[in-house]
Amino acid sequence: MIEDKDMVVRDEVRKMKLVAPLVAALSNETRCAALSKIAEKLVEKQSEIFAENKKDLEYAEQAGVAAPIVKRLKFDEGKLRDVVAGINQLITLEDPIGKVTLDRELDEGLRLTRVTCPIGVIGVIFEARPDALVQISSLCIRSGNCPVLKGGKETTYTNRILFGIIYDAVKEAGFPDGCMLQVEQHNEIDELLTCDGLVDLLIPRGSNAFVRYIMDNTHIPVMGHADGVCHIYVDSKADIEKAISIIIDAKTQYTAACNAVETLLIQRDDVLKKNFIPRLITALAENGIKLRGTKEVTDLVDAYYENESKDGSLDYESVDESDFKEYLALIVSAKFVDNVDEAIDHINLHGSHHTDAIITEDDATAERFMQLVDSAGVYQNCSTRFADGFRYGFGAEVGISTSKIHARGPVGLEGLVTYKYKLVGKGQIVGDYATGKSAFHFKDL
Repeated sequence: MIEDKDMVVRDEVRKMKLVAPLVAALSNETRCAALSKIAEKLVEKQSEIFAENKKDLEYAEQAGVAAPIVKRLKFDEGKLRDVVAGINQLITLEDPIGKVTLDRELDEGLRLTRVTCPIGVIGVIFEARPDALVQISSLCIRSGNCPVLKGGKETTYTNRILFGIIYDAVKEAGFPDGCMLQVEQHNEIDELLTCDGLVDLLIPRGSNAFVRYIMDNTHIPVMGHADGVCHIYVDSKADIEKAISIIIDAKTQYTAACNAVETLLIQRDDVLKKNFIPRLITALAENGIKLRGTKEVTDLVDAYYENESKDGSLDYESVDESDFKEYLALIVSAKFVDNVDEAIDHINLHGSHHTDAIITEDDATAERFMQLVDSAGVYQNCSTRFADGFRYGFGAEVGISTSKIHARGPVGLEGLVTYKYKLVGKGQIVGDYATGKSAFHFKDL
């Protein structure tokens, strides 16, 4: 951990670059032992962690931080239980390092293999969610990478104690000094961005503007997603009760998450207008969700309240679909579409390629949707909130990527390794192959 705030981040990262190969060479047993020790020490020191988290929560409340964000800052018994479960699940997963993905004899006595290996030094700049620090650290340790961690200032005290516990645990397990680094000052982010050639990958987690800033101000490869404008398309063949349950879960289970639904697309169908819209209005009102719909949608809400005497009226207003966005709050947008193809086009043009779902009992329609929607996650008849590394059985995730290169969707262990080619020969030279003295025969072993 950096104690001297005047210490230059670049100097520390340069040292880490030399340590990274040593970490990559650690055995699977050593890496798993480190994770076990982390889980043990987190439980052992939980009262100290909760005391530090209480400081962060008090500062957040004094600063008037919104309730959904405060919920993200909290690190309590439930969060501790979840991160420990994630660590234990990581231990059970297959070692991602050293897998042979190609084994080919180029010529007699000239053998080529492609083998998975850690990426190296990974800088992760993440939102104010202390459990993310544990998840990211654990994934990097299990995959043999060296993390540089920058958490949100809103959880400074919690992040500091968590990092200290984790760093001490891995060193006790046999990891070298300098295998992890925590930076706390905002200006240190800009310094980290200049570390191309030293940092192998940056993973930013935060707002659209923040991620764009990172991408525009560094030469380091960046993996991540800028925002989470997730859609649910309700098809004319949808089970209405199923659709309502899924929509409410996707909006309310964790409203501030990037995989919460933000936009509803509803097929322009008389049966849905008659049976689904009233149920949707009631469900949204009962759960305190505000509706921001196109005029076609809000006209139906107007008609519903003119013809029905109902308690608990819905907070709604008409907006242009160009105003649809990621709310991270109890607000959802809605518009009608003619068919699944219009829904697909809307998602591909206006979505963030994160996670999008269709509610339908027509498997052919669902298959078309899932084939043509260009998102990291495409679902049928389930909540977008399932887009999560732990729920995918990855143990945890270092982030969710909407990129199509290297890793996509929740990034677990497989997304934190790359590969190298190893060629073993017996004195062969290229000149012999260029002159025809020798010839390749390319035999997969």
